[in-house]
Amino acid sequence: MVGGALISVYPDDLTFLFELDKPCYCNLKVVNNSEHHVAFKVKTTSPRKYFVRPNASVVQPWDSCTITITLQSQKEYPPDMQSKDKFLIQSTRVAASTDMDEIPPDTFNKEADKVIEEMKLKVVYTLPSGSSDDSGVTSSANRSFKQGGDDLSMLKNASIEEIQTIQRLKDERDNNLQQNQQMQRELVLYIDLFTLHVVSTHCFSSVQLLVCLSILTFGF
Repeated sequence: MVGGALISVYPDDLTFLFELDKPCYCNLKVVNNSEHHVAFKVKTTSPRKYFVRPNASVVQPWDSCTITITLQSQKEYPPDMQSKDKFLIQSTRVAASTDMDEIPPDTFNKEADKVIEEMKLKVVYTLPSGSSDDSGVTSSANRSFKQGGDDLSMLKNASIEEIQTIQRLKDERDNNLQQNQQMQRELVLYIDLFTLHVVSTHCFSSVQLLVCLSILTFGF
């Protein structure tokens, strides 16, 4: 609750359940804490982004008013799901005869003999349960988890000998990959050294050098 001498506002923050390409809504309750008629006005740092109804009205003594704030549909998620938008609610005493639909434009002008209360509210974005602001991350994780679960189900039905065989084949595959990588590194190093030696001691043409490298590498 955010409150002053004239009005209180519920809740403290404007929380929107953020979804792409869909408008999001948040209700704000304004309560008159006084025995006077109180006018209020809602302002925001992003007026094109939000639709506020009513954005100004008069609340009778000890009465309340509900404001509906609509976040227009967005095409992309904000960085880190953080909002820099803010709202300001101004309130002041008015005459009982003031029309709530036609509040004078100078009602909230700051003058020496007029008390105007101001309350600031920040905007908070939340995501629906099970969703992610990075497209594909959640679904990819779910697919990986499901695939792992399928593999475990298959292993449950296998015998001990079959499991040992699978593990042995995996170990042999890993060893062969490591040996092949080591052989490739050694071969590249040997070719580099041989090329350096030939170039420094003989005057081979480009064709002759390529023939030598082909014989060394491929055996022909």
